[in-house]
Amino acid sequence: MPKTAQNDRFIVSRYSKIASPLLWRPASSSKIEKKGCHPGLTILSVCSLPDPLSMSPQKALETIGNNLQKQYERWQPRARYKQSLDPTVEEVKKLCQSLRRNAKDERVLFHYNGHGVPKPTSNGEIWVFNRTYTQYIPLSIYDLQTWMGAPSIYVYDCSNAGTIVDLFKQFADQHEKEYEQSARNGPAVPPVNTPPPSFAHCIQLAACAPDQILPMNPDLPADIFTSCLTTPIKVALRWFVKQNSAKLVSKISLESIDKIPGQLNDRRTMLGELNWIFTAITDTIAWNTLPRELFHKLFRQDLLVASLFRNFLLAERIMRSYDCSPVSSPKLPPTYQHPMWQAWDLAVDLALAQLPAVLEDETKFQHSPFFEEQLRAFQVWLDLGSDQRNPPEQLPIVLQVLLSQVHRLRALELLGRFVDLGPWAVNLALSVGIFPYVLKLLQSIVKELRPFLVFIWAKILAVDVSCQADLVRENGHKYFLSLLQDTSMPSDQRTLAAFVLSCMVHNYLPGQEIALQGSLVSDCLEQLNDKHHLLRQWLLICVGRLWNNYDKARWCGVRDSALDKLYTLLKDPIPEVRAAAVYALGTFMNSVTQRSEHANNIDHSVATMLLNTVSHDMSPASEKGARGGSAMDRDRVRKLIPLRGSARATRDHPLLLCPSRHCPLHGVCPSPALRH
Repeated sequence: MPKTAQNDRFIVSRYSKIASPLLWRPASSSKIEKKGCHPGLTILSVCSLPDPLSMSPQKALETIGNNLQKQYERWQPRARYKQSLDPTVEEVKKLCQSLRRNAKDERVLFHYNGHGVPKPTSNGEIWVFNRTYTQYIPLSIYDLQTWMGAPSIYVYDCSNAGTIVDLFKQFADQHEKEYEQSARNGPAVPPVNTPPPSFAHCIQLAACAPDQILPMNPDLPADIFTSCLTTPIKVALRWFVKQNSAKLVSKISLESIDKIPGQLNDRRTMLGELNWIFTAITDTIAWNTLPRELFHKLFRQDLLVASLFRNFLLAERIMRSYDCSPVSSPKLPPTYQHPMWQAWDLAVDLALAQLPAVLEDETKFQHSPFFEEQLRAFQVWLDLGSDQRNPPEQLPIVLQVLLSQVHRLRALELLGRFVDLGPWAVNLALSVGIFPYVLKLLQSIVKELRPFLVFIWAKILAVDVSCQADLVRENGHKYFLSLLQDTSMPSDQRTLAAFVLSCMVHNYLPGQEIALQGSLVSDCLEQLNDKHHLLRQWLLICVGRLWNNYDKARWCGVRDSALDKLYTLLKDPIPEVRAAAVYALGTFMNSVTQRSEHANNIDHSVATMLLNTVSHDMSPASEKGARGGSAMDRDRVRKLIPLRGSARATRDHPLLLCPSRHCPLHGVCPSPALRH
C-alpha cells in the first residue's frame, strides 16, 4: 500500500555564490561574468528579490540555502535538513556518512546546485572547494555513492547534468562487482549488518542532457530546474503568463501572479485549487504514460518522491520550450506534449481571467469546472464504452475528487460502477492508488456514503484479501460493524458489511481478535433469522471464519447459544444457507486448541446433528429434484468462497457429511474436523 517515509533525511548542497535564490526577477537582468563555469562564456544571471548581489557573498549564500530548505520543507516538513554551503570534500563525506547512519534504511536526498562552478567531468566528477576556497576540487560520484548508500535521491541542477546520470550506473555496477569480489576473497560467511550495496532503488533527477547547458534566458531564474521541482505552481503560472501575455486580460502581469489569494494546501482557495488540479493532471499524465509498476514506485510509495516527479513533469514541459531536456533515472517517456497539459492551460486561463475581480473581492471567486467536467467524461466512458476499451484516463482524477465534499458522493457512485466491471477494474483502481482514499473515508459519518463505500470495499477485498491488514491497522472494521449492527439499513448493505468482515477475519488472527472485541459473534447470531437469505448466508460464513482455529470465539459462541441457532438453519429452504450453516459448524469443531471432555461432548453433539440432518437432506426422497438439480446445487455451493479447498477430506472420508453423490455439498464439504 502507498506509504510515506516520515523519517527521510535530506542534504542540501549549495556550491554557488552567485545564483538565483529560487525566485523570479521583478526587473531586467544584469550581465555578470562567471569564472569557472564555461571559459569565455558570458552568462545572464537572473537576480531576484532578495538580490544576492546586494548583500555580502556569505549572506547571499546563506539566503540561497535557506530559501531552498524552506521550499523542501513544504513537501516534507518532518524531515531533517542539513545545508552544506561551498563545502570541501571532507565536509561532504562527513555529512553524507552521518545522514546515512541516522537515516538507516530511509531515503537521503542530495541536492547539488552547481551554478558558478565547472560543469561535471566526463569521468563523473562534480566540484567542491579546497579549505581556503582558492581552487575547485573534483568529487567523484563513485565516492559519493559510497558515502550516501541506498536508497537515495539525487538532484543535479547544473549544465551537462545528464553526464552524471549516465556514469552513475557504471559506478553502481562497479561497486557491486567489488563487493562480490571481496566476498569471494574474504571469509566464508560475510559479516553481519554489511549487506551488498543496492543502487537499484536510487533516484536521479538531472536538469539537462549530457550535451546541454542550462537555459540562459533572462526571463528565467538561473535555477529554473530547482524552481520547477520546489515551487511548481509559481513557475507554471509565470511561464503561462509569459507564453500567453498577448491573449490574457489586460490587468494580468507577473506581479499579479504573486497576489493570487489562498494557500497551497487549502483547496477552497484559488491558489489551493490550482495546486489540486495540478496534482490531478500530473498524476493522470504519469498513470497514462508509465508502466504500472513504475508508476506505483514513483507516485504512490513516498509522498516526497511523488511530489518531485510530478514537478519533474512540469520541468520537462517548461525546459523543453527552451531546448533543454531534463533527464531522470528511472527514465521516463516524454510527457511534455500530453493532451492533459491543455486541460491545465485551460484551468489556469479560467483562473487568471477572474483574478482581477477576485483581488478586489475574494467572495467573487468561482471554483473551476475542471473536476466536474472530468467526472462527466468518466461517466460517458462508463455509459458508452465497449468491452475492449482502454482504461479510463480520468481514473486518477476521480481519486482526487474523493477529497472534495462537493463531488465525493458522485465520485464514489461512478467508482462503484467502475469496480463492478470485474477484477481487472478493481486491480486498475488499486494500481492508481484508490486504497488510501477509501480507507480514510471510513472515518466519515455521512450516511449517504455508506452504500457506495461498503460496495467498493467488498469489491476490493474480493480481489485482494491482503487489504485486511490495513483495515485492521486503521480500525476500519468499526465502520462495517456499525453498519451491520444498524438493522434499519437495507439488507443488501448489511450483507456486504458481513462479507467485508468475513474477509477481514479470514485466516488472519489480528482480524479475528479485533472482531471478537467488537462483539461480531453476537451481531451475527442476532440477525440469523433475517428474511433475506443472502444476509443469513454471509452471517454464517462470517461467524464461521471468525471462530475458525480461534478458540476464544468458539467459546463466545457457546455462551451465546450459537449451536441452537445454527441447527435451525440446517433446515433452511435455501441450499446456500444450509451449506453455510454446515461450514460454520465445521469450523466450530475445527477451532478447539486444547481438548477437554466438555469440548469433546459439544463436538460429538454437533457431529451427530450434522450426520442426522445432512444425510437426510441428501436423500433423493426428501430433496425435491435432487437428482436433476444436484449439479446446479454443487455449482452454487462451489461459488461460496469459504467452501473451497476442502473437497479432499470428504472424498477420503466417505462416512462424513457426503454419503450420497447427489448431496449439494458433495466434493466441497467444509468439515474435515469431523474425523473421529
